[in-house]
Amino acid sequence: MKRIKKGDTVEVITGNYRGMKGSVHRVLPDKDQVIVSGINIIKRHTKPTGRVRTQAGIIEREAPMHISKLALVCPHCNQRTRVTYRVLPDGGKARVCKRCNETVG
Repeated sequence: MKRIKKGDTVEVITGNYRGMKGSVHRVLPDKDQVIVSGINIIKRHTKPTGRVRTQAGIIEREAPMHISKLALVCPHCNQRTRVTYRVLPDGGKARVCKRCNETVG
């Protein structure tokens, strides 16, 4: 089970985008990668394809980043944090912030 999920706010802790925050757009669990909105922008040169003739040119989009380069930002204390799990009374599991002991997401 991965500690970062879709919709979480994360902060980049290493690399060219260090210190930037963004929202998780998509998680790729088989590759241990995450797509974060507004971070790790790449340019793709595309040709018109298909009958509809899609727009050709240079398109900017987000590329996946490895999950080890990211840290979860707690919505309660607004700091990057590690995550632990707590068993709820109904038997489910919840992610818990290590700094403020509040449930995350």
